[in-house]
Parts: sequence; C-alpha cells; structure tokens
Amino acid sequence: MSKPFSDLGINTPLLQSLIALEITVPTAIQVKTIPVVLNQKEDVVVLAKTGTGKTAAFGLPLLQLMNAENSSIQALILAPTRELGQQIYNNLVAFAVNNPEINTISLCGGASIKPQIAGLKAATHIVVATPGRLVDLIKRDAINLKNLEYLVLDEADEMVSALKEDLDVIIKEVPKSRRTLLFTATMPGAIKQLVQNYMSKKVVQIEADMETVGHQGIDHQYVVVEPIEKLEVLLHFLNTKEGERGIIFCKTKAAVNKLAKNLAINKFSSGALHGSLTQGIRDRIMGQFREGFIDILVATDLAARGIDVKELSYVINYHLPDTYDAYVHRSGRTARAGAKGLSLTILQQEEVIDIADFEKELGIVFKPFKKADAQSIEENNGLLWAKKIFKTKPNRDISEDFKAKIKTIFHHLTKEELVDKILANYLAQTGTEIPKAEASKKTKKK
Repeated sequence: MSKPFSDLGINTPLLQSLIALEITVPTAIQVKTIPVVLNQKEDVVVLAKTGTGKTAAFGLPLLQLMNAENSSIQALILAPTRELGQQIYNNLVAFAVNNPEINTISLCGGASIKPQIAGLKAATHIVVATPGRLVDLIKRDAINLKNLEYLVLDEADEMVSALKEDLDVIIKEVPKSRRTLLFTATMPGAIKQLVQNYMSKKVVQIEADMETVGHQGIDHQYVVVEPIEKLEVLLHFLNTKEGERGIIFCKTKAAVNKLAKNLAINKFSSGALHGSLTQGIRDRIMGQFREGFIDILVATDLAARGIDVKELSYVINYHLPDTYDAYVHRSGRTARAGAKGLSLTILQQEEVIDIADFEKELGIVFKPFKKADAQSIEENNGLLWAKKIFKTKPNRDISEDFKAKIKTIFHHLTKEELVDKILANYLAQTGTEIPKAEASKKTKKK
C-alpha cells in the first residue's frame, strides 16, 4: 500500500489542500521524488512518463520550501508550451490555497507582457514560464533571477530539442549555486548533454512508471494506405469512433490546418492546435476539448504538450514522427490512469520498413490494422454526405415564395420516398456503387 502524503513530509496546510482536491494517494513518482526534494540538497533527474503526477512531485515540496519573508524569486519552473505552463501554474495555485503568503506568477507567451511585467514588481516567490517569454523579459530587464534557489525543467526533452537557444540564455542568467530539478519522459543524448553541462556532478536519479510504452495498456497498430486514399481511410476510422475522443498528430502547422478543415467540412466535432494560433484561440479549443464539447483534436507535437485528458480512446499518427521520443509522447496521450487506448499510425508503403526500428527501439509490437475496403469507404462517404445535409443550418434568407415553390414539387412525396430520391441522385452524381437490396423472397402459393 502506498504511503500517505504526510509520511512523505508534506506539511499540514498543503495536506489540507490535497484533501480538498480529493488527492489522497501519492503516485509512485511522488513517493520517490518528494522526500528527496524536501530533505536532500543534490540536483535531481526524474525519468517519468507524462500523466504520472510530476507537477505535484516538484510543486508540493517547492511550495513547502519557499521562504515567504524573502520577496525574491526563489523558484523558476520552465515548461515547453503555454498549455503545460498554465496547467502547472493552476495546479500550484490550487495546492497553495492555504498558503496565501506564497505568490506564484505565470509568465507564458500568448498573453500580454505588460501585466506580467507589472506583476513582477510585487513580491514573487515562484515563476512558471515558457522559455521564449522569459527570455523576452530578461532582455527587457524586467525580471531578476539573481537570487534563484531552484530551477525546474519540466518536459526537458522537448525543450532541449525545440528551445535550446532560449534555454541556454536562461541558464546563463540564473546562479550556478541553484538546485536543478529536471523532469523528462525520455533520455535522448541532448538531455544527457544538458545534465553534464548544466547540473552538478552529483545528481540523484529517480525513475518511476517507465515500463515500455507497450505495457501501458496501449494497443499499437498501423495501416498502410495509398496517398490518394489516406484521408478517406481516416474518415472511415473516425466514423467508427463517433462519440469517443482522440488526438490526431501531424508534422506541420500547415498539415494540421488542412486536416482540421477537412474534418470540419465533413462535420466532425474537431479543433486544431498549433503554435501559430493566438493564446485566446488555443485556450478556447483546449477548454472545449477538456470539457468534451469537441471530440477530436488535430495537433502538432509541441502544441500537444500539456494536454492531460484522461478519457482519450485513441491517438492517430497521421504522419509518422521523426523520432522515437516523439512517438512515446504521442502514444502516451491515450491509456491514461490505467485505461486502455489505441495508437494508430497511418503509413505509406515505403514507410513500413521503419516500423521494425520503432519496435526494436521502444520494445513494442505493432499489429496490422485492417484497412476498410473500397465498398466500406464508399458507404462511409455516403454517410458523411448524409451527415453534412443533417448538420447544415437552414438558410433563413431564402424567400418564402421560393421555398413554397420547392415544397410544391416535393409535397406529394413521403419522407421515405424523398430520402430514396435524394440518395439515388447522390449515387448518380458521384458514381458510387452501394450494395443492392436483396430481392424479396416470393411467398409460397398455398
């Protein structure tokens, strides 16, 4: 049985906050990390999957270690995306509800910089920031990190690949005497180099919940398609998952926009997420996705960081990721909190050879996914056509006189006859062949 938070050294005000949040049992990473952060002085490298409770693993002990009488910034938490940064900030505020003397501020891109500069003039103990916005504030001399005691790098594997220059600027700005806590889901060479260059020689390494992605309740499958049929195969799959939620990953912002537009045209409940969208739009889409108002999120790898939605039944790799680490992060969005999930990769024939490398490197097995046949695709296209009609909003600008003339043409038809005629027109226009109805069995003569 897991230890309670009180046994890990968490103080009473924070324990009361956790009880109010209905957080009672620490995760494996929290059990291993919290006492080390609270009671030891060494730098820490934590290897743990996303969704394992990393924020509380560093957030709770940091809040407890803050000196409220010291108005300097004592802890800096860096996150690769605005979404993850905001998620961390919200969690810290919730944890510290009984510690009003501790002031935490969010310095993430996408929001106006002026209120952030103004906020820094008040006593600030903990800063949660994205690297780009923090570098901007450093260049404006708007933030003082000279008294920093703790530097947290969350999702560090993403920062060393996409935000390396900003990270270098920030690390040069903070005291060498600070304590660094690094959290990562993977350990690429760039992370090992960062540990060697910017952390102390004596580092405590912690690992938890790092069984291979093949043992997390994730079913890894792939389907091979011709380029011309790729979208139709995807739409067929999505139609079979109606009412379930998932994320579709694309390599580029342009691909995200194009695919999201196609999903919207076909009346799927979906939204797009990438770095070029304004913060307001990103927040709105993420809110709709978290609250279940949209079922499908089309996203780039970086934009999807910080998405912690437990009930995702599938992840689709519309494009095969460039790195093994990216696949781990993508597939890890499903099968959260002990649930099952599907990670489906859509491949072209020349990419199939890469599957063996992913299997070997990640210790997983990909199963072939049975592609819908041509007949099923055609039927699905017909269903999508019908959905478009059903979800089309009436045009209120059409004159009543014209509508009356149209109604006169159709007035003698039953609903069934009207559907038959519209469907026949669709089949004729598209050249689609739908299986014919079986001939009625003749009744036996008495």
